[in-house]
Amino acid sequence: MRYYIIAGEASGDLHSSNLMKEINLLDQEANFRCWGGDLMETQGGVLVKHYRELAFMGFKDVVANLNTIRKNLELCKNDLLAFNPDVLILVDYPGFNLRIAEFAKNNNIRTVYYISPQVWAWKKSRVKKIKRDVDQMFVILPFEKGFYQDLNYDVEFVGHPLLDVIKNREISNKQDFQKHNQLDERPIIAVLPGSRKQEISRMLKIMLSVIPHFPDSQFVVAGAPGLTPDFYFSVLGKSDIKVIHAQTYNLLDHAKAAIVSSGTATLETALFNVPEVVCYKGDAVSVFIARQLIKIKYISLVNLIMDKAVVKELIQSDFNTESIRTELNELLNNSQYRDKMQLDFIELKKLLGEEGASKRAANKIFSFLQ
Repeated sequence: MRYYIIAGEASGDLHSSNLMKEINLLDQEANFRCWGGDLMETQGGVLVKHYRELAFMGFKDVVANLNTIRKNLELCKNDLLAFNPDVLILVDYPGFNLRIAEFAKNNNIRTVYYISPQVWAWKKSRVKKIKRDVDQMFVILPFEKGFYQDLNYDVEFVGHPLLDVIKNREISNKQDFQKHNQLDERPIIAVLPGSRKQEISRMLKIMLSVIPHFPDSQFVVAGAPGLTPDFYFSVLGKSDIKVIHAQTYNLLDHAKAAIVSSGTATLETALFNVPEVVCYKGDAVSVFIARQLIKIKYISLVNLIMDKAVVKELIQSDFNTESIRTELNELLNNSQYRDKMQLDFIELKKLLGEEGASKRAANKIFSFLQ
């Protein structure tokens, strides 16, 4: 069968590729056409656009690129009709994907949404469009099923695919990891500044500004997929700070603590049981608008799922050297504080359901198409 899949960022590429892997086991004739990334290509997807060309962050960035977004939408609509898939699979990325869902509905293309947009955070009105245009919705966060049920839309909770990704990773030996990356014996502080150029440029230097306060630790930056060392050099200038690529999970395996940009990485870090402080800084206009629209208590997935402040969130003016230094000192040196956070991480993992999310979603999609 023919599958058209749209993912707009690195995490979508990861989860889509694992979904495709499971579909391939069920459908020997699977034919994939995709908007996504390298991982989706490795599963046999023909890539129309890479997510690097789609990653616009914040209201100002979206407005500045409206013409590009319009062209991408037209390209996608024409390409979708030409491919004529048996099913369209949308992965998060709501601003783009919900427009395509409406187009697909109007052209009698069956549509599945895998990984719900965060409509529970803002633009709750989008649920009406989802109910109208999406044939099946598979959610990965435990509270999302109840959220949709309250709005009379029956969705299926399949569990979180990160559980499988982390379980199936290749665990590195610490000495080999240190040697390969020219690291010394000091405890490692993992720095995860995000996957988009805009957020990295805005946040990374502030994240690293605490280095002089922790001479007994070494700070290691996780390079984002698709971004070259030259980009990090342009942000950091001449620096001996280590930036490692394609080794984020190995880094988290051996980190004592982490400084993390809000997003999926906050959940990944927690599932590695690494104490973390969560940071976010956006442009002033985008953040002002967001604060008028977003109606949630927390920005990190860890706190949202647990419905309490498990990890410290440093947002906008609170995201500064002194605040990071204070929290990181607690994470490194206050054993009671660390232990409490790590116990909460254990509870968090239980809430995410059983392993096998990608397989369950693939089975449900394949059954839907029969």
